[in-house]
Amino acid sequence: MRCPYCGHPDTQVKDSRPTEDNAAIRRRRECMSCGQRFTTFERIQLRDLTVLKSNGRREPFDRDKLMRSVLHATRKRPVDPQRVEQMVNGIVRQLEMSGDSEIVSKDIGEAVMAGLAKLDPVAYVRFASVYRNFREVKDFEEFIDEEKLRSRGL
Repeated sequence: MRCPYCGHPDTQVKDSRPTEDNAAIRRRRECMSCGQRFTTFERIQLRDLTVLKSNGRREPFDRDKLMRSVLHATRKRPVDPQRVEQMVNGIVRQLEMSGDSEIVSKDIGEAVMAGLAKLDPVAYVRFASVYRNFREVKDFEEFIDEEKLRSRGL
């Protein structure tokens, strides 16, 4: 593992333990050159996933990009970071176990929407505003009205 501080290729693992949800291994490492310490996470990857974008472009699935978008939606909200991690792990697991190596970006967005709806209502609306490309206040109003109807089972 290359040191993120000095780029030296030799680092030593000082501590290794599973994460709380057992979805990854957390490793504390120390650079043998500059002495800096940092943390890495090792995760199981069942298959390489490719995302099929709405414009037809294909790109490799990026778990970190998914995590960043969820963290952006939950920013400054009273949401436990471990619950966010569990939600993202669940989405990734669901995508990997779907049997398809090519995933439509819309399916990822819908999975995030479903997860955020259970996690935090404000984060859910924040994500929806970007995902569904809200342009005006009425877009928010219509979305919230639809959600009210859906929650009442109408």
